[in-house]
Amino acid sequence: MGFDFCSFSSGSSGNCYLVRSECTAVLVDAGISRTRIMEGLARTGTDPAILRALLVTHEHIDHVRGASALLKKEKGIVAFANEKTWAAAGERAPAAGRRNFVTGESFRVGDILVKTFAVNHDAADPVGYTLTHGGRQISIITDTGHVDEEMLLAAGDADILVLEANHDEDMLKYGRYSMALKQRVLGDRGHLSNTAAGNAIVKWLEGVKKERRVLLAHLSRENNFPEMALQTIRNILEEKKYYIGRDLRLDTMARDEIGPVYEA
Repeated sequence: MGFDFCSFSSGSSGNCYLVRSECTAVLVDAGISRTRIMEGLARTGTDPAILRALLVTHEHIDHVRGASALLKKEKGIVAFANEKTWAAAGERAPAAGRRNFVTGESFRVGDILVKTFAVNHDAADPVGYTLTHGGRQISIITDTGHVDEEMLLAAGDADILVLEANHDEDMLKYGRYSMALKQRVLGDRGHLSNTAAGNAIVKWLEGVKKERRVLLAHLSRENNFPEMALQTIRNILEEKKYYIGRDLRLDTMARDEIGPVYEA
C-alpha cells in the first residue's frame, strides 16, 4: 500500500472519501452513516485502527450526517474543521474530539500532511484539502461555484485531483428545479458545471508535467450523468490539445457506491 484514495459516496445524498498511507487513514467528510463508512473500510481492506481523523469541508448535511455517530463509536478519531464550520454545524457537529484550524493552515495527521484552502460555496467557511505523503499528493476540490488561482495553486502538484463536475448547465436550466435553486447552483458560490470543471482541468494541466489522474465528483442525479460529464470535459481538453490516456486519466465517481481504490 502506498498512498491511496477511495470514494465511499459522492453526491447530494452523501459524501465521504478515504485517503490512506501504509499506517494512517483519514476520511474527508462523513455525509453517510457510520455503518456505510465501516463497510467502506472493510471493502477496501482498511484496518479501522489506523483511522486517525475526519476532515470536514463544510457544514451541509450531505457532508456531516454521520460525523457525530462516527466519533462516538470510534474513540481514536479526531475531527478537524474551522471554527465557523463547527459553529454552523450546530448539533450535527461531534460533541467531542473536535479540533479547529484556520483556513490556509497545514497540519499533520500521522504521516500525512494536510493543507487547507478556501473554496467558493454557500457555507460558513468551506475548504478543500491537499494531502501529501511520500512525495505523492491528493487534492480535493468539491462544492465550489468556481475554481480560482489559489485553489489551482493548492492542487498544482497533485497526482490525483478530485474535482466537482456537478451539472450540465442546459440540463439544469431546463430541468425541474425551482428558479431559486437553479440560481443557487449556477452561482459563484454554488456548484461547478461540467464546462467549468473542464476549463479548470486545462489550467491545472498547464502546471507540472507528469502522469495525473482526475476523478470527477458530486455529479448531480437530476442534471448530469457520467457519460455527459466525461464527453464535455474530453471536448474541452482536446480543443487545447490535451488527451485522455496521454496527458491524464479521467474517471467519474459513483454517487452512492463504494468505488475502486486509486493509487496516487
